[in-house]
Amino acid sequence: MGMTIVAVVGGLRLLDIPTLAAVVSLMTIVNTTFSLRGQLQHVHRRLLFWIGLGQLPGIFIGLWLLGYLDAEDSRTLELCLGIFITVGGLAMTIRPRAMKKVSGGFFAWVSGLLGGLLGGMFSASGPVLGWFGYSQPLAVNVIRATLLSSFFMTTSTRTLVVGVQGGLTETVLTYAALGVPAVLLGAWLGKAFPPLVSEDVLKRGAFFILLLMGVWICFSALQPLPTS
Repeated sequence: MGMTIVAVVGGLRLLDIPTLAAVVSLMTIVNTTFSLRGQLQHVHRRLLFWIGLGQLPGIFIGLWLLGYLDAEDSRTLELCLGIFITVGGLAMTIRPRAMKKVSGGFFAWVSGLLGGLLGGMFSASGPVLGWFGYSQPLAVNVIRATLLSSFFMTTSTRTLVVGVQGGLTETVLTYAALGVPAVLLGAWLGKAFPPLVSEDVLKRGAFFILLLMGVWICFSALQPLPTS
């Protein structure tokens, strides 16, 4: 969800990236809270601990980079967004090969660090953490619950930090309030009326669109600025 919203809204330049990321964080908190109901018993607590331990410094680094680039070089920030969406779209179309055993703490920490970095910058850590999660030799419900919990940790921590910094502006809260009903409706419809196509087909289609959006954002960011 986070990548899709960031790709579409960011690609159309409807909101600046810091505001967009703050809105997506709030919407993701609602979505993960709704989706985790009745699923917490499936969370792989050891993996979640190490992922969370990596996420914390990653979020702060990502937020610092976002603030710095937004103030100093917005075109580079836009290019980073395009590269992130393009690479993320490519990565999520390829099913990772399952490992023979569950990853150790260091690998989970590194994945959490990278996921936190992307979560801090764009509020969308799905490509990294999704790849890590689905490479684990675990039941799908365990992977899903663990990933949802990690997304909740990233976005709630990010939102807390942004709020302390004064970034939860009226604009952010307004757009989040407008988007939350759609998120809840979509989550309910996804459970009540599963799509007619297979999950693999649905994912590949969605991330093919993300790939195109990412290339478009990169192309736009690399265009020369108009001269006065």
